[in-house]
Amino acid sequence: MASEEVAQLAESLAKTQVEEGELSFKGRGMKLDNAQAAEELVKEIEQFPGLQALRLEGNTVGVEAAQAIAKALEKKSELQRCYWSDMFTGRLRSEIPPALTSLGSALMLAGARLTELDLSDNAFGPDGVRGIDSLLRSAACFSLRDLRLNNCGMGIGGGKILAAALTECHRLSSAQGTPLRLKVFIAGRNRLENDGATALAHAFKLIGSLEEVHMPQNGINHPGVTALAIALQHNPQLRVLNLNDNTFTKRGAIAMATALKELRSVQVINFGDCLVRSEGALAIAEALREGLPILKELNLSFGEITEEAALEVAQAVEHKDQLEKLDLNGNCIGEDGCKALKEVMDSMKMGDLLGSLSDDEGEPEDDEDEEEGEDEEEEEEEDENEAEEDEEEGQERKEGSMSSPHPPDISTFLSFPSPDKLLKLGAKRTLLLQQQVDVSDPSKTAEVFLKIASVYKEEPEVQKAVLESIDALLSKAFSCPSFQSFSFISSLLVLLGLLKSEEKVKSVRLVPGHLQALEHAVRQDYFPKEHLPVLHAFVSRPSKVMESCPTFSHNLKTTLERV
Repeated sequence: MASEEVAQLAESLAKTQVEEGELSFKGRGMKLDNAQAAEELVKEIEQFPGLQALRLEGNTVGVEAAQAIAKALEKKSELQRCYWSDMFTGRLRSEIPPALTSLGSALMLAGARLTELDLSDNAFGPDGVRGIDSLLRSAACFSLRDLRLNNCGMGIGGGKILAAALTECHRLSSAQGTPLRLKVFIAGRNRLENDGATALAHAFKLIGSLEEVHMPQNGINHPGVTALAIALQHNPQLRVLNLNDNTFTKRGAIAMATALKELRSVQVINFGDCLVRSEGALAIAEALREGLPILKELNLSFGEITEEAALEVAQAVEHKDQLEKLDLNGNCIGEDGCKALKEVMDSMKMGDLLGSLSDDEGEPEDDEDEEEGEDEEEEEEEDENEAEEDEEEGQERKEGSMSSPHPPDISTFLSFPSPDKLLKLGAKRTLLLQQQVDVSDPSKTAEVFLKIASVYKEEPEVQKAVLESIDALLSKAFSCPSFQSFSFISSLLVLLGLLKSEEKVKSVRLVPGHLQALEHAVRQDYFPKEHLPVLHAFVSRPSKVMESCPTFSHNLKTTLERV
């Protein structure tokens, strides 16, 4: 009998995982819809003396239950660590902000001084960030050291709200003589993109105390990477930098390399799947020679780095006494280059530090070199296109002032697509699309689809307009008995550069909106399910096109596997 009691006690301790000052409900799978369902949990919180840490991970908390828990926390002034990841599974997104607001208000009322806040794996979007906005600006977070918001779907809007809150927290805490000294920032898989990353960069520059920054899979391109590079130079204690699966290209990599020269405390760099390319790798090699004295890990995998640049990187780590791993897998080094790379590392007695090269993609072909040059010019082309659009819109305004207004016309939008033009079509845009777009031609339908999708943005009004327009176009096309749906899929793949055509067809430049709109479309009832395996096969192939939008490519692939 005694042994059974001991076993029960051990099981109870394992479930709660109680440490000193910590109360844990981690992984209980509790569904707390209301105050009654949370009654036992609330009672335990109230009766727990000297509560310093509260774990709620792996449960699902509704608005009323959150309010009940918040009431119990109002008297817990010693609370410092909130481990609240994955606690809204199955909840409507609209439920999460008020739940977070209640919990945050309780912490502020209690006079708590947080050091750790983990809200990862809660898909709350920008509205969820608004739910913790007041908390992050308050004295409760002046002492914050560790902020984890991984996989929360914040988007650009959420990133901007978060950046503003951190900036204000730093300003207010500095005014009281205790400036915010955030050390760990984790926000991977949040679709921050350039604007969100740039906003956070401004906050990082002010804070200046970061030791770990993890922002993988955020769709950040060279403007956002450059902004982060500049900001991180003002954080001299930075030890870990993880920007895996963003898109540096040459310019972003060079900017980051310049920053790394100044950061003497960095131990771990993860730029895998970042498309640093050879010129970027050469700049990083230079940074290795001039700085990074205590580097332990360097990941430059899957970055389209060629043999010469890879060898430069290898030679640059020769005097890194603390190096534990160099990862150059998945690049374009070639069979002979891989042998040479191993020989160089062996000659420096560092052969065991070189990671596997089993996924090397071989030496690049000439047309791939041309593509690289084209990619580097894309930003300039974007600027030119924007200028053309501005000029055209200005001309339209000028002509409009001289003549009677024209009725809404889809062709004007399709000539130079922009979010503003789509919105100006008004509430009848879907009807206009169905009336004015001839869906009898699968190729033309694919072109129109991509033009509409190209203006997709996270702003609710634009997002709604794009998705409604996509639905109107494709539902009409697929419902037409004579519509050649397979030809539409083929044309779409050709235009995206995923399928070669016998005719010379110029592919469009892939943007996240293309993939986001397609991900939406394949989930709809009108989309023929027999075409999903074909799409999945092409999306899953290794491709520079899809690698340019890694986060959204992954999301589309996952959706295609599930529907």
